[in-house]
Amino acid sequence: MLSGTKQSGPPENPDREGEGDLAVAPAKPALKRPPLFQVVLLNDDYTPMEFVVEILETFFNMNREKATQVMLMVHTKGKGVCGIYPRDIAETKCTQVNAHARDSGHPLLCEVEPSGDDD
Repeated sequence: MLSGTKQSGPPENPDREGEGDLAVAPAKPALKRPPLFQVVLLNDDYTPMEFVVEILETFFNMNREKATQVMLMVHTKGKGVCGIYPRDIAETKCTQVNAHARDSGHPLLCEVEPSGDDD
């Protein structure tokens, strides 16, 4: 190579150093929905049906018709699903229902179970 001649290639510019390199963005983690849990009311022989309907309207925002359907499910099948939520919401609703039932003098029980609707 002769002195004073440059090799072919991009011109060197110190202000634009590294611009020709590929920028690699960090991989984003795969996100998935949180697991869901169902809030379930359990049947007992002492809690009035009207109180169960009131619980469903108050804590689960159901209209009278839907609340009555769920109450009848609890009465005939032994339990009924009130709603499906992420764990913290399901546990909070369950705690609120159980506390309200106790404060009202009823043995109504509410539980949280894993839901099969984890799509």
